[in-house]
Amino acid sequence: MAITAADVNKLRQETGAGMMDCKKALTEADGDFEKAKEILRKQGQKIADKRADNATAEGIVLAHVSPDGTTGKVIALACETEPVSKVADFQNLAMAIMSTAVTSDATDKATLLATPQADGRALQEHITDLMGKIGEKLDVASFETVSADKVVSYIHSNGKLGVLVGLNNTNGTDVTEVGKDIAMQIAAMKPVALDKDGVDATIVQREIEIGKEQARQEGKPEAMLEKIAMGKLNKFYKDNTLLNQEFVKDTSLTISQLLEKTSKGLTVSAFKRVAIG
Repeated sequence: MAITAADVNKLRQETGAGMMDCKKALTEADGDFEKAKEILRKQGQKIADKRADNATAEGIVLAHVSPDGTTGKVIALACETEPVSKVADFQNLAMAIMSTAVTSDATDKATLLATPQADGRALQEHITDLMGKIGEKLDVASFETVSADKVVSYIHSNGKLGVLVGLNNTNGTDVTEVGKDIAMQIAAMKPVALDKDGVDATIVQREIEIGKEQARQEGKPEAMLEKIAMGKLNKFYKDNTLLNQEFVKDTSLTISQLLEKTSKGLTVSAFKRVAIG
């Protein structure tokens, strides 16, 4: 059957796909709109499969904190190139993912991607559809949540880095400002854990071995290597665990001391740092 410009435009309006892709899909489907939509969806899946191993070093990070300030969520939607990260369809998809994260009970990426949208289809299907339209790999690179007495969020100016900080024992104190300072500290200093107890055992062992090897290369006696390595490990904890780091805005204080100075007993219960690229 003859495919009219009106038919092509209608399919384009309903799917967001390009005019030529819509015309090709309608032609292949003999004018059947539902079949044409399925063809376009399969096109998105083909692109997803073909580009599955491609790097996604561009994109956008979004954060949301609940009105009562006790729950924060952050998502990262990644793509292959910077121009794609700027287009409206990509930005709108990121906001739709954030909205789904906020309104659903999802606490992990798999559940989030399986969450039905208004049309009954899973969120992942909508992401795949946009892959077909844009021609690049798109990926929800991160989805994190934090709950606490007070959650503060921070998005870096490039839009590719976001932080959530959870603060407990606020005791009625307004800790928004110090929470923002700590979030910016996390963004800049990249702590690996809250304190030494939170550092992964494999990282600890790696740092000990590095310390031993450095001491060995310096010609230190074999009997002293363990002690020297432990000293270097303590330096690692000071530089790489949040509560032990020096506060970048006032190096006379550690983050732990900053919290205590702000309000007695104030603690950071958790943090999440999400970055693209």
